[in-house]
Amino acid sequence: MSERAAGVSATELIHSDLHDDQHGSPHTPIYNTTTWRFESTEALLDVVEGRTDGCLYTRYGTNPTITALEHTLARLESAEAALAFASGMAAISSTLLAHGRNGIVCVGELYGGTQEFLLTQCADLGIRVTLLMQADQARLAKHLNKPDMLVYCETPANPTLSILDIRALAEVAHQRGALLAVDNTFASPVNQRPLEWGADLVVHSATKYLGGHSDLTAGAVMGKKDFVRSIWRWRKNLGQVLSPETAALLARSLRTLPLRVRQHNHNAMLVAQAMSEHSAVSKVLYPGLPDFEGHELAARQMHGFGGMLSIEIKGGGAAATRVADQLKVFLLAPSLGGVESLVTQPCTTSHHALSPEERRKLGISDGLLRLSVGLEDAQDLIDDLRQALAVL
Repeated sequence: MSERAAGVSATELIHSDLHDDQHGSPHTPIYNTTTWRFESTEALLDVVEGRTDGCLYTRYGTNPTITALEHTLARLESAEAALAFASGMAAISSTLLAHGRNGIVCVGELYGGTQEFLLTQCADLGIRVTLLMQADQARLAKHLNKPDMLVYCETPANPTLSILDIRALAEVAHQRGALLAVDNTFASPVNQRPLEWGADLVVHSATKYLGGHSDLTAGAVMGKKDFVRSIWRWRKNLGQVLSPETAALLARSLRTLPLRVRQHNHNAMLVAQAMSEHSAVSKVLYPGLPDFEGHELAARQMHGFGGMLSIEIKGGGAAATRVADQLKVFLLAPSLGGVESLVTQPCTTSHHALSPEERRKLGISDGLLRLSVGLEDAQDLIDDLRQALAVL
Protein backbone atom coordinates (compact mmCIF):
# COMPACT_ATOMS: atom_id res chain seq x y z
CA MET A 1 0.00 0.00 0.00
CA SER A 2 1.52 3.31 -1.06
CA GLU A 3 1.14 6.53 0.88
CA ARG A 4 -1.02 7.92 -1.93
CA ALA A 5 -3.22 4.83 -1.85
CA ALA A 6 -3.75 5.61 1.81
CA GLY A 7 -4.80 9.16 0.99
CA VAL A 8 -1.72 10.75 2.56
CA SER A 9 1.29 11.74 0.47
CA ALA A 10 4.61 11.44 2.26
CA THR A 11 6.05 13.96 -0.21
CA GLU A 12 3.40 16.54 0.68
CA LEU A 13 3.89 16.01 4.40
CA ILE A 14 7.64 16.49 4.20
CA HIS A 15 7.33 19.65 2.12
CA SER A 16 4.05 21.04 3.48
CA ASP A 17 5.52 23.79 5.64
CA LEU A 18 8.08 25.29 3.27
CA HIS A 19 8.31 29.02 3.82
CA ASP A 20 10.36 32.09 2.97
CA ASP A 21 13.16 31.63 5.48
CA GLN A 22 16.05 33.98 4.72
CA HIS A 23 18.56 31.37 5.86
CA GLY A 24 17.16 28.53 3.74
CA SER A 25 15.76 26.29 6.48
CA PRO A 26 13.74 23.41 4.96
CA HIS A 27 11.17 23.67 7.75
CA THR A 28 9.68 26.36 9.95
CA PRO A 29 11.95 27.31 12.87
CA ILE A 30 10.75 27.57 16.45
CA TYR A 31 9.50 31.08 17.11
CA ASN A 32 9.81 31.50 20.86
CA THR A 33 7.84 34.70 20.56
CA THR A 34 4.79 35.71 22.55
CA THR A 35 3.89 38.97 20.82
CA TRP A 36 4.54 40.78 17.53
CA ARG A 37 5.09 44.44 16.78
CA PHE A 38 3.31 46.45 14.08
CA GLU A 39 4.38 49.41 12.01
CA SER A 40 1.11 51.21 12.68
CA THR A 41 -2.21 50.97 14.48
CA GLU A 42 -3.87 50.54 11.10
CA ALA A 43 -1.74 47.45 10.39
CA LEU A 44 -2.51 46.07 13.86
CA LEU A 45 -6.25 46.54 13.38
CA ASP A 46 -6.12 44.83 9.99
CA VAL A 47 -4.91 41.69 11.76
CA VAL A 48 -7.14 42.03 14.82
CA GLU A 49 -10.25 42.53 12.68
CA GLY A 50 -9.34 39.78 10.21
CA ARG A 51 -8.72 41.81 7.05
CA THR A 52 -5.21 40.42 6.72
CA ASP A 53 -3.37 37.41 8.08
CA GLY A 54 -0.61 38.04 10.53
CA CYS A 55 0.93 37.22 13.87
CA LEU A 56 -0.45 38.91 16.96
CA TYR A 57 -0.17 36.84 20.13
CA THR A 58 0.91 33.24 20.61
CA ARG A 59 -1.97 32.37 22.96
CA TYR A 60 -4.25 33.03 19.99
CA GLY A 61 -2.24 30.55 17.92
CA THR A 62 -0.96 33.27 15.58
CA ASN A 63 2.64 32.08 15.72
CA PRO A 64 4.46 30.93 12.53
CA THR A 65 5.56 27.63 14.10
CA ILE A 66 1.98 26.82 15.12
CA THR A 67 0.31 27.97 11.91
CA ALA A 68 2.77 25.98 9.78
CA LEU A 69 1.88 22.87 11.81
CA GLU A 70 -1.83 23.56 11.36
CA HIS A 71 -1.37 23.80 7.60
CA THR A 72 0.11 20.30 7.64
CA LEU A 73 -2.60 18.97 9.97
CA ALA A 74 -5.30 20.22 7.61
CA ARG A 75 -3.67 18.47 4.65
CA LEU A 76 -3.55 15.23 6.64
CA GLU A 77 -7.34 15.04 6.72
CA SER A 78 -8.05 16.96 3.46
CA ALA A 79 -9.63 19.65 5.60
CA GLU A 80 -10.11 23.36 4.95
CA ALA A 81 -8.63 24.27 8.33
CA ALA A 82 -7.05 22.81 11.45
CA LEU A 83 -6.28 23.85 15.00
CA ALA A 84 -3.48 22.52 17.21
CA PHE A 85 -4.04 22.12 20.94
CA ALA A 86 -2.02 21.44 24.07
CA SER A 87 -3.59 17.97 24.44
CA GLY A 88 -6.13 15.64 22.94
CA MET A 89 -8.60 16.44 25.70
CA ALA A 90 -8.16 20.16 25.00
CA ALA A 91 -9.13 19.53 21.38
CA ILE A 92 -12.07 17.32 22.35
CA SER A 93 -13.42 19.61 25.08
CA SER A 94 -13.33 22.75 22.91
CA THR A 95 -15.03 20.89 20.07
CA LEU A 96 -17.79 19.65 22.36
CA LEU A 97 -18.30 23.08 23.94
CA ALA A 98 -18.29 24.92 20.62
CA HIS A 99 -20.72 22.66 18.78
CA GLY A 100 -22.57 20.70 21.44
CA ARG A 101 -24.44 23.37 23.37
CA ASN A 102 -27.80 22.25 21.91
CA GLY A 103 -27.13 18.66 22.87
CA ILE A 104 -24.60 15.90 22.22
CA VAL A 105 -25.36 12.33 21.20
CA CYS A 106 -22.43 9.92 21.46
CA VAL A 107 -22.48 6.60 19.64
CA GLY A 108 -20.40 3.62 20.71
CA GLU A 109 -17.52 3.40 23.15
CA LEU A 110 -15.61 6.48 24.27
CA TYR A 111 -12.22 7.26 25.74
CA GLY A 112 -12.57 7.51 29.51
CA GLY A 113 -11.49 11.16 29.66
CA THR A 114 -14.05 12.11 27.02
CA GLN A 115 -16.81 10.30 28.85
CA GLU A 116 -15.87 11.93 32.15
CA PHE A 117 -15.95 15.38 30.55
CA LEU A 118 -19.36 14.69 29.00
CA LEU A 119 -20.94 13.33 32.15
CA THR A 120 -19.46 15.84 34.60
CA GLN A 121 -18.40 19.18 33.07
CA CYS A 122 -21.00 19.16 30.27
CA ALA A 123 -23.68 18.14 32.75
CA ASP A 124 -22.58 20.95 35.11
CA LEU A 125 -23.04 23.39 32.22
CA GLY A 126 -26.54 22.10 31.48
CA ILE A 127 -25.57 20.47 28.18
CA ARG A 128 -27.75 17.45 27.45
CA VAL A 129 -25.66 14.36 26.72
CA THR A 130 -27.01 11.06 25.40
CA LEU A 131 -24.84 7.94 25.25
CA LEU A 132 -25.89 5.27 22.76
CA MET A 133 -24.26 1.88 22.63
CA GLN A 134 -23.20 0.70 19.19
CA ALA A 135 -26.11 -1.76 19.16
CA ASP A 136 -28.52 1.15 19.77
CA GLN A 137 -27.32 3.43 16.95
CA ALA A 138 -30.60 2.91 15.07
CA ARG A 139 -32.14 5.20 17.70
CA LEU A 140 -29.82 8.08 16.79
CA ALA A 141 -32.37 10.01 14.72
CA LYS A 142 -34.88 9.88 17.58
CA HIS A 143 -32.43 11.65 19.90
CA LEU A 144 -31.55 14.38 17.40
CA ASN A 145 -34.68 16.34 18.26
CA LYS A 146 -33.26 19.88 18.31
CA PRO A 147 -31.44 21.92 15.65
CA ASP A 148 -27.66 22.25 15.63
CA MET A 149 -26.88 19.24 17.81
CA LEU A 150 -23.61 17.30 17.70
CA VAL A 151 -23.07 13.60 17.07
CA TYR A 152 -19.76 12.33 18.43
CA CYS A 153 -18.03 8.96 18.07
CA GLU A 154 -14.74 7.07 17.98
CA THR A 155 -13.88 4.47 15.36
CA PRO A 156 -12.04 2.20 15.91
CA ALA A 157 -13.02 2.40 19.57
CA ASN A 158 -10.95 1.85 22.68
CA PRO A 159 -10.27 -0.95 23.67
CA THR A 160 -12.57 -3.28 21.70
CA LEU A 161 -11.65 -1.81 18.29
CA SER A 162 -15.34 -1.77 17.34
CA ILE A 163 -16.03 -0.09 13.99
CA LEU A 164 -18.78 2.43 13.26
CA ASP A 165 -20.10 3.33 9.81
CA ILE A 166 -19.07 6.98 9.44
CA ARG A 167 -21.08 7.58 6.28
CA ALA A 168 -24.26 6.19 7.82
CA LEU A 169 -23.85 8.31 10.97
CA ALA A 170 -23.16 11.42 8.87
CA GLU A 171 -26.29 10.88 6.79
CA VAL A 172 -28.52 10.62 9.88
CA ALA A 173 -26.83 13.61 11.53
CA HIS A 174 -27.20 15.83 8.47
CA GLN A 175 -30.82 14.83 7.89
CA ARG A 176 -31.51 16.14 11.40
CA GLY A 177 -29.43 19.30 11.05
CA ALA A 178 -26.64 18.03 13.27
CA LEU A 179 -22.87 17.86 12.84
CA LEU A 180 -20.75 14.72 13.11
CA ALA A 181 -17.37 14.78 14.87
CA VAL A 182 -15.17 11.69 14.80
CA ASP A 183 -12.22 10.88 17.05
CA ASN A 184 -9.73 9.41 14.57
CA THR A 185 -6.88 8.85 17.03
CA PHE A 186 -6.73 5.04 16.81
CA ALA A 187 -6.76 4.93 13.00
CA SER A 188 -4.66 8.02 12.15
CA PRO A 189 -5.24 9.88 8.87
CA VAL A 190 -3.04 7.35 7.07
CA ASN A 191 -5.57 4.58 7.70
CA GLN A 192 -8.82 6.54 7.73
CA ARG A 193 -10.05 10.02 6.78
CA PRO A 194 -13.52 10.62 8.24
CA LEU A 195 -14.16 13.87 6.35
CA GLU A 196 -14.12 11.88 3.12
CA TRP A 197 -16.96 9.73 4.53
CA GLY A 198 -19.13 12.71 5.44
CA ALA A 199 -17.94 13.74 8.91
CA ASP A 200 -17.80 17.47 9.61
CA LEU A 201 -14.99 17.52 12.16
CA VAL A 202 -12.13 15.19 13.08
CA VAL A 203 -10.30 15.25 16.40
CA HIS A 204 -7.02 13.62 17.36
CA SER A 205 -4.98 13.08 20.44
CA ALA A 206 -1.80 14.02 18.62
CA THR A 207 0.11 12.61 21.59
CA LYS A 208 -0.46 9.21 19.98
CA TYR A 209 0.26 8.32 16.32
CA LEU A 210 0.70 11.87 15.05
CA GLY A 211 3.45 12.47 17.61
CA GLY A 212 4.53 8.87 17.54
CA HIS A 213 7.53 8.98 19.89
CA SER A 214 5.99 9.35 23.38
CA ASP A 215 7.75 12.68 23.80
CA LEU A 216 5.01 15.27 23.33
CA THR A 217 1.44 16.02 24.39
CA ALA A 218 -0.84 17.66 21.82
CA GLY A 219 -4.24 17.58 20.14
CA ALA A 220 -5.77 18.57 16.83
CA VAL A 221 -9.11 19.39 15.21
CA MET A 222 -9.66 19.47 11.45
CA GLY A 223 -12.71 20.42 9.37
CA LYS A 224 -14.45 23.18 7.44
CA LYS A 225 -13.24 26.72 8.14
CA ASP A 226 -16.49 27.92 9.69
CA PHE A 227 -16.73 24.95 12.05
CA VAL A 228 -13.09 25.23 13.06
CA ARG A 229 -13.38 28.99 13.56
CA SER A 230 -16.08 28.44 16.18
CA ILE A 231 -13.71 26.15 18.07
CA TRP A 232 -10.84 28.65 17.78
CA ARG A 233 -12.63 31.09 20.09
CA TRP A 234 -12.84 28.44 22.81
CA ARG A 235 -9.18 27.51 22.42
CA LYS A 236 -8.16 31.17 22.65
CA ASN A 237 -10.14 31.99 25.76
CA LEU A 238 -9.47 28.72 27.58
CA GLY A 239 -5.74 29.05 26.90
CA GLN A 240 -5.47 25.65 25.22
CA VAL A 241 -2.92 26.41 22.49
CA LEU A 242 0.24 24.31 22.44
CA SER A 243 3.70 25.83 22.79
CA PRO A 244 5.86 26.61 19.74
CA GLU A 245 8.40 24.04 20.94
CA THR A 246 5.76 21.29 21.00
CA ALA A 247 4.43 22.44 17.63
CA ALA A 248 7.89 22.01 16.13
CA LEU A 249 8.23 18.53 17.65
CA LEU A 250 4.86 17.50 16.25
CA ALA A 251 5.68 18.91 12.81
CA ARG A 252 8.89 16.86 12.87
CA SER A 253 6.94 13.69 13.67
CA LEU A 254 4.38 14.21 10.92
CA ARG A 255 7.11 13.96 8.29
CA THR A 256 7.50 10.25 9.07
CA LEU A 257 3.84 9.46 9.81
CA PRO A 258 3.02 7.39 6.67
CA LEU A 259 6.18 5.31 7.08
CA ARG A 260 5.54 4.68 10.76
CA VAL A 261 1.86 3.83 10.42
CA ARG A 262 2.45 1.35 7.62
CA GLN A 263 4.90 -0.50 9.89
CA HIS A 264 2.45 -0.36 12.81
CA ASN A 265 -0.17 -1.91 10.52
CA HIS A 266 2.21 -4.64 9.38
CA ASN A 267 3.39 -5.57 12.87
CA ALA A 268 -0.08 -5.54 14.39
CA MET A 269 -1.44 -7.87 11.73
CA LEU A 270 1.35 -10.38 12.36
CA VAL A 271 0.85 -10.19 16.13
CA ALA A 272 -2.94 -10.56 15.76
CA GLN A 273 -2.56 -13.61 13.53
CA ALA A 274 -0.10 -15.24 15.93
CA MET A 275 -2.29 -14.58 18.97
CA SER A 276 -5.41 -15.92 17.20
CA GLU A 277 -3.64 -19.28 17.01
CA HIS A 278 -2.47 -19.35 20.64
CA SER A 279 -4.18 -21.81 22.96
CA ALA A 280 -4.11 -19.41 25.95
CA VAL A 281 -5.94 -16.66 24.04
CA SER A 282 -9.70 -16.99 23.72
CA LYS A 283 -10.30 -13.95 21.51
CA VAL A 284 -8.36 -11.44 19.42
CA LEU A 285 -9.99 -8.08 18.64
CA TYR A 286 -8.36 -6.65 15.52
CA PRO A 287 -10.21 -5.18 12.50
CA GLY A 288 -7.78 -6.83 10.08
CA LEU A 289 -8.81 -10.37 11.01
CA PRO A 290 -11.51 -11.84 8.74
CA ASP A 291 -13.52 -13.14 11.72
CA PHE A 292 -13.61 -9.73 13.46
CA GLU A 293 -17.21 -8.52 13.61
CA GLY A 294 -16.49 -5.19 11.90
CA HIS A 295 -13.93 -6.49 9.41
CA GLU A 296 -15.93 -5.89 6.23
CA LEU A 297 -16.85 -2.34 7.23
CA ALA A 298 -13.26 -1.62 8.25
CA ALA A 299 -12.01 -2.98 4.93
CA ARG A 300 -14.29 -0.53 3.09
CA GLN A 301 -13.72 2.47 5.31
CA MET A 302 -10.05 2.15 6.21
CA HIS A 303 -6.85 2.02 4.17
CA GLY A 304 -5.09 -0.02 6.89
CA PHE A 305 -6.18 -1.68 10.11
CA GLY A 306 -3.94 0.13 12.58
CA GLY A 307 -1.48 -0.77 15.30
CA MET A 308 -3.96 -1.42 18.11
CA LEU A 309 -5.42 -4.78 19.14
CA SER A 310 -6.80 -6.46 22.24
CA ILE A 311 -6.51 -10.07 23.35
CA GLU A 312 -8.69 -11.98 25.80
CA ILE A 313 -6.65 -14.21 28.10
CA LYS A 314 -8.13 -17.50 29.25
CA GLY A 315 -8.34 -17.59 33.02
CA GLY A 316 -9.70 -14.08 33.57
CA GLY A 317 -8.26 -11.02 35.24
CA ALA A 318 -5.63 -12.70 37.40
CA ALA A 319 -4.23 -14.57 34.41
CA ALA A 320 -4.14 -11.41 32.29
CA THR A 321 -2.27 -9.59 35.06
CA ARG A 322 0.33 -12.36 35.20
CA VAL A 323 0.85 -12.14 31.45
CA ALA A 324 1.16 -8.34 31.51
CA ASP A 325 3.70 -8.49 34.34
CA GLN A 326 5.75 -11.12 32.51
CA LEU A 327 6.19 -9.18 29.27
CA LYS A 328 9.69 -7.86 28.58
CA VAL A 329 9.55 -6.07 25.21
CA PHE A 330 6.01 -4.74 25.65
CA LEU A 331 6.14 -2.03 28.30
CA LEU A 332 3.41 -1.92 30.95
CA ALA A 333 2.24 1.65 30.43
CA PRO A 334 -0.84 3.64 29.33
CA SER A 335 -1.05 5.63 26.10
CA LEU A 336 -0.43 4.30 22.61
CA GLY A 337 0.90 5.05 19.15
CA GLY A 338 4.58 5.34 19.97
CA VAL A 339 7.49 3.49 18.40
CA GLU A 340 7.66 1.24 21.48
CA SER A 341 5.07 -1.46 22.15
CA LEU A 342 2.85 -1.00 25.20
CA VAL A 343 0.41 -3.20 27.08
CA THR A 344 -2.41 -2.22 29.42
CA GLN A 345 -5.14 -4.12 31.20
CA PRO A 346 -8.18 -1.84 30.73
CA CYS A 347 -9.79 -2.92 34.01
CA THR A 348 -6.76 -1.46 35.83
CA THR A 349 -6.25 1.67 33.70
CA SER A 350 -8.61 3.29 31.21
CA HIS A 351 -11.77 1.62 32.55
CA HIS A 352 -10.75 1.12 36.18
CA ALA A 353 -13.37 3.60 37.44
CA LEU A 354 -16.21 1.51 35.97
CA SER A 355 -17.82 -1.35 37.85
CA PRO A 356 -17.33 -4.90 36.55
CA GLU A 357 -20.96 -4.83 35.37
CA GLU A 358 -20.44 -1.60 33.47
CA ARG A 359 -17.30 -2.99 31.85
CA ARG A 360 -19.10 -6.17 30.82
CA LYS A 361 -21.81 -4.10 29.11
CA LEU A 362 -19.03 -2.54 27.04
CA GLY A 363 -17.55 -5.92 26.20
CA ILE A 364 -14.50 -5.32 28.38
CA SER A 365 -13.64 -8.30 30.57
CA ASP A 366 -10.99 -8.29 33.29
CA GLY A 367 -9.05 -10.77 31.15
CA LEU A 368 -8.65 -8.28 28.29
CA LEU A 369 -5.21 -6.90 27.44
CA ARG A 370 -4.83 -3.96 25.05
CA LEU A 371 -1.70 -3.95 22.93
CA SER A 372 -0.22 -0.91 21.24
CA VAL A 373 2.05 -2.61 18.71
CA GLY A 374 5.16 -0.58 18.04
CA LEU A 375 7.93 -0.63 15.48
CA GLU A 376 10.14 -3.35 16.92
CA ASP A 377 10.75 -6.50 14.89
CA ALA A 378 7.41 -8.28 14.76
CA GLN A 379 8.91 -11.66 15.62
CA ASP A 380 10.41 -10.22 18.80
CA LEU A 381 6.95 -9.02 19.83
CA ILE A 382 5.38 -12.39 19.08
CA ASP A 383 8.12 -14.22 20.99
CA ASP A 384 7.64 -11.87 23.96
CA LEU A 385 3.91 -12.58 24.08
CA ARG A 386 4.48 -16.32 23.79
CA GLN A 387 6.96 -16.39 26.65
CA ALA A 388 4.60 -14.35 28.82
CA LEU A 389 1.64 -16.62 28.00
CA ALA A 390 3.76 -19.65 28.93
CA VAL A 391 3.40 -18.70 32.61
CA LEU A 392 -0.25 -19.77 32.53
